[in-house]
Amino acid sequence: MLKKERQNLIIQAINFHKHVTTAELVAKFNCSEDTIRRDLRELDQKGLIKRIYNGAIRIGPPVTTFEQRLTIKTEIKKQLAQKALSFLREDTVILIDGSTTNYYLAQAIPENFAATFITNSPYVAIQLSNKRNVNIITLGGIFAKRAAVSLGVEALDALSTFRIDTYVIGIHNLDPDNGISFHSQQEAQVKKKMIDVADNVIALATSDKLGLYSNFICCAADKIDQLITDSQDEELLAQFAKKHIEVDQIKKA
Repeated sequence: MLKKERQNLIIQAINFHKHVTTAELVAKFNCSEDTIRRDLRELDQKGLIKRIYNGAIRIGPPVTTFEQRLTIKTEIKKQLAQKALSFLREDTVILIDGSTTNYYLAQAIPENFAATFITNSPYVAIQLSNKRNVNIITLGGIFAKRAAVSLGVEALDALSTFRIDTYVIGIHNLDPDNGISFHSQQEAQVKKKMIDVADNVIALATSDKLGLYSNFICCAADKIDQLITDSQDEELLAQFAKKHIEVDQIKKA
């Protein structure tokens, strides 16, 4: 088998299974471990997969700007936001971070909904400013242009002064074993603090963000109380349920 053909089949296997081990690939292609390791290294360098210890995983969503992400899976994100609305309670303190799904959640808050919202996203704050009965607290800090959120020491210090009833977290990658992770250390640190000060944590995640992980770990998966997703991967969702996470699916039409 030619190297290019084998590597294409490796990519297909990783995309289908999300995670494969070197030993599995050696057995599948009947070749040496060194050959598979070279293949995985080359594919990782091309950005087609992500190498991990003893294997590889499918790469997660590309790292893009906030504006670009607003145009991706828009209808699904709006459905996730609508589902999350039913779990928010009036006259409570609600923290929502700067994910694009949370942008649509802020947009969907009913006009007469009364609550205090805390956010590190100016985009989210502007959407909430149209709601007559909400109080809005914005977190300061270093403004990360790509993510369009405030991060750093100032945000962490401000979060230490709050006790949050419900935190709705936007997900970059979420894996049952490796937890919540991000491509940015600062983002991982701030979101960990947000989870630490919240009584209840709701995660909103499109299916392409599940079963994967990035370089900077935020926390274990079981820090989430509830996962709202469009994923139809019942085997993967069962793994989250075993972590005592309540899973709510958006069904495909």
